[in-house]
Amino acid sequence: MKLWYARLLAAAALVGVVGAGVAVDKSANAQAVEQLRYKVTHSIYGDIGTYTNTVQKSGNVTTIRTSVHFKVSMLGVVMHREDAERVERWQGDRLVYFDGTTDKNGKAIEVKGEAKGNAFVIQTPSGIISAPPTIHPANPWSAASLTSNTMMRVDSGKVEQVKITPGPETTVKVGSAMIPAREYTIDGSTKYKVWIDSHDRPVKFTVADNSGEVTFTLER
Repeated sequence: MKLWYARLLAAAALVGVVGAGVAVDKSANAQAVEQLRYKVTHSIYGDIGTYTNTVQKSGNVTTIRTSVHFKVSMLGVVMHREDAERVERWQGDRLVYFDGTTDKNGKAIEVKGEAKGNAFVIQTPSGIISAPPTIHPANPWSAASLTSNTMMRVDSGKVEQVKITPGPETTVKVGSAMIPAREYTIDGSTKYKVWIDSHDRPVKFTVADNSGEVTFTLER
């Protein structure tokens, strides 16, 4: 069963079990931490799990920790199980580090990446890839993740060119609230849509391929 989830993105992005919040350490080395937790649903299989990004900022450095837990079942039979833990680190607007392990149905795939000179070098199960320094992982943790046309698949390390198109201002339903947000479309080998609110949080994103559409909705 081909599922695009591990490719996200996908990012990344979301808060506690029931919401999104910000905690600020007011010490000398002040750090801001925001946890974003999404409910994940499939257009055919219904609820399939959760996707969480914990975003920590300290000065010019931003660290995103992503946890993914998917289980696709039909008539009580598990058809696909996927778990992932990933870390990406940014210095300003440049990705400088990535380390992720994705377990699909008991088979683990590890991807590592590091900024080296004018390149981002990625170690994948298929070999080493030297990517442009502007590369971004497929993990929408903020609007900052939508500023490059070179994207890295977070489950495989594959690099591809994408086209990002800002869309209209709209509203997205999160819980019982309608949240104003701007829509963005990402066109590549698969098609993504991301909705960013006025606080620079992705409140919703979708991915579509031949298995159907998967929707990530921020829990509040």
